[in-house]
Amino acid sequence: MLGGYAHRLARIDLSSGQVEYFAPDPKDLEMYVGGRGLGVKYVFENGPKVDPLGPDNLLCIMNGPLSGTRAKMSGRLAVVTKSPLTGTVTDSHMGGWTAAKLKWAGFDGLLIKGASDKPVYLLVKDGEVTIHDASGLWGKTTHETHRILRERHGEEADVMAIGPAGENLVRFANWINNDERAAGRGGTGAVAGSKKLKAIVVVGKQDQMPQPKDPELWREADRLASATINDPKNVTAPKKGGLSLYGTNVLMNITNVMGALPTFNAQHTCIEGVETISGEYIREHRLIKDNTCHACPVACKKMVEVHIDGKAIRFESYEYESAWALGAHAGHTDTDWTGYAIYLCNAYGMDTIETGNAIAVLMEATEKGYYTGEDGLRFGDKEGEARLIEAIAYRKGVGDGLAEGPARWAKSIGHPEIALEVKGQSIPAYDPRGLKGMGIAYATSNRGACHLRAYTPASEILGVPYKTDPLAWEGKGKLTKLLQDLSAFTDSLDLCKFSQFAEGPEEYAKQLAAYWGRPVTPEEILLIGERIYNLERYYNNLAGFAEGSDYLPERFLKEPSDCAGSKGQLTELELMLEEYYRERGWQKGVVPPAKLQELGILSQAAD
Repeated sequence: MLGGYAHRLARIDLSSGQVEYFAPDPKDLEMYVGGRGLGVKYVFENGPKVDPLGPDNLLCIMNGPLSGTRAKMSGRLAVVTKSPLTGTVTDSHMGGWTAAKLKWAGFDGLLIKGASDKPVYLLVKDGEVTIHDASGLWGKTTHETHRILRERHGEEADVMAIGPAGENLVRFANWINNDERAAGRGGTGAVAGSKKLKAIVVVGKQDQMPQPKDPELWREADRLASATINDPKNVTAPKKGGLSLYGTNVLMNITNVMGALPTFNAQHTCIEGVETISGEYIREHRLIKDNTCHACPVACKKMVEVHIDGKAIRFESYEYESAWALGAHAGHTDTDWTGYAIYLCNAYGMDTIETGNAIAVLMEATEKGYYTGEDGLRFGDKEGEARLIEAIAYRKGVGDGLAEGPARWAKSIGHPEIALEVKGQSIPAYDPRGLKGMGIAYATSNRGACHLRAYTPASEILGVPYKTDPLAWEGKGKLTKLLQDLSAFTDSLDLCKFSQFAEGPEEYAKQLAAYWGRPVTPEEILLIGERIYNLERYYNNLAGFAEGSDYLPERFLKEPSDCAGSKGQLTELELMLEEYYRERGWQKGVVPPAKLQELGILSQAAD
């Protein structure tokens, strides 16, 4: 048997209360690895026509063959399902310790279907899954739920939970674990809410950590990975690199100077005073502690403290995407109010990126007279922003409409053009007029607008895996395809995305080979990533996403950037799409049968 796995999955039917156990097919493990890839395989087999918020939708909680091992940065967990926000297949990942403890508890994943009549939570312990009443937890915040369940099951228990937003089926509700790591995007928390699943408690002991099948190769692989991560020239270098010192928010000042920070709902590409929500400022003025996830020397998590009305509030973390979405995108750079908005989103269990876009869309609609309700907001209204976050979580007033997603709400008021979305999911914190690679990456992301399917700023800013000009469109289709395939693979291991700032196919192949116990080449891992990405696209094609589904908001194509660094720039989407489809072998966004056969997907699906 391949190493790195527990070789045990639980199939949980919340309608009947039945739990069954089975071992993953060895062929599936070789083709899709685990984590994202294996989760997508199971969601595909469940069918692309299911209602995302219906009992037949499958919710997969997955780790990978390196999760919970000694591999550096191996603390990631994948949540895979059909998204209620987009209708696409989606996967969202969280850090912390949940993935490791799930493996130590004896599982490679949980496959959850059906819907309970009453609120429940799952307890995963010693190779068994049991279902428990959660009626007393329903209505509580994620933080309250974490505290109660850890008191009940012990401090060693790891808890991932949904908040009121998930219970109220906010289409971008998420999961938050007790390390305040989020499986943020795509509305996976709403899927849980539709099933009356409040939380998952995992109790696992480190003495159950999987060991490599080839210890000698592992020592070599680990030395190689450690050397790249610790290299002072890399942003991952512990206590030296920008990611380690400032967290993900190391990018705020950089993208602002580049004219690549979408602000005021991307009506502008920079904002004055951005320094006060940057990683550098937070480290100097708000940092409490550098925390980390399982097996991670980088420690990009930052415990911070902000003050609102004289009250101190602590949380993790003041992330780049979150600070942008709830600060600059909403037209302000207030340190404490931005932090408070992040805290509220975590407590209610909502994706900070989508929430920030919902707020910015309402602000633009209000200022332009598209929305005239008493609960409208103007850019820079920090207190109003906090009130709106609560209104969305509890579906009150305009928050009820925004809870359906910014794209649906903007369309409902007759102005879909102000929603900055692809396939129904809103953009993150990179303006594709100043970082051209993000344009093609957003457009072709299988889960909707996303920076993590292909993080092209790694190349455009950091020079990884090679340096490209951020304002040049040429070659970005090829770069995006490469990074999409690599990310699909690393998300299946499941390793932190930030490992790609230091490691590449060679390092990943050696680590997997050491655990699997058979040779793995860099070419093979890219092929696996390509297979996973094509299976996702095939799922979406079957779900109704055909030609024309890869697009960008008109604002990026017709309204030039107005800030230094990218002034006058537009996004050359059609040119990049042509290059990208050629690299992929797709027909205008649709996977042809020949490609599916080449990758073994059609025969695998037929099986």
